[in-house]
Amino acid sequence: MTRTDPIHQLRYAVRHPERIVPHVRRLARDTWLRLRTSDHVSYYRAVMKYDTARSPEAAVGSKSHDRWLALGQMQFDYLRRHGLRPDHRMLEIGCGNLRAGRLFIDYLDGGNYYGLDISPDILIAAQKTLTEYGLRDKLPHLTPVRDLRFAFLPDASFDVVHAHSVFSHSPLHVIEECFAHVGRIMRPGGWFDFTFDRTEGREHQVLREDFYYRTETLLDLAAKHGLAARFMDDWEKLPHKQSKIRITLP
Repeated sequence: MTRTDPIHQLRYAVRHPERIVPHVRRLARDTWLRLRTSDHVSYYRAVMKYDTARSPEAAVGSKSHDRWLALGQMQFDYLRRHGLRPDHRMLEIGCGNLRAGRLFIDYLDGGNYYGLDISPDILIAAQKTLTEYGLRDKLPHLTPVRDLRFAFLPDASFDVVHAHSVFSHSPLHVIEECFAHVGRIMRPGGWFDFTFDRTEGREHQVLREDFYYRTETLLDLAAKHGLAARFMDDWEKLPHKQSKIRITLP
């Protein structure tokens, strides 16, 4: 039974009546935004514009400032344990307001951090984060994008590519677009870590915002584009609801 199943939704509503009104509001908002946009990226850009106006930290999935800090630290610590070095050049897809990016920027050598996001509004919030944490001298690159083709980036540019809570909001064709192009910009020996919402049952989505995939689907999709991928079991031990896969060049 998935989250879109009517029986599941009814049982959930009975157990959590306080969440019914917020869900209805979100459904109404998302329906209105979908009617005004022509594709998923445009739609989700509108979602981020709406959410960022209310709270940049909530817009990237943090219910409190303490949680924003903790999730950023968790991402940073994990990559450091798994080989991130100051001399690495890093690309963060969906950098948001630099929840983890502020830590990567501070750790990496100057100019080695590149952050992309489809939302100009959240990137303005990212500029504020740079100022608040005194990171301007590290010369990070923050760029708005319309897709995940990376057409403006040169070949073999990055040792590390990172995408946290991006594919959890992406339909499969957006993920495949990324897989089709990310290998070109990765350096030999580099890696691409991404998180996703995992299901062991039927793949599904909720309100076209939250997408749930089987691990095998994403591993097979990576292989289709000549990429080696493996499930990162140790990430499952951390206090986070998403799962993680690492992609490397064969």
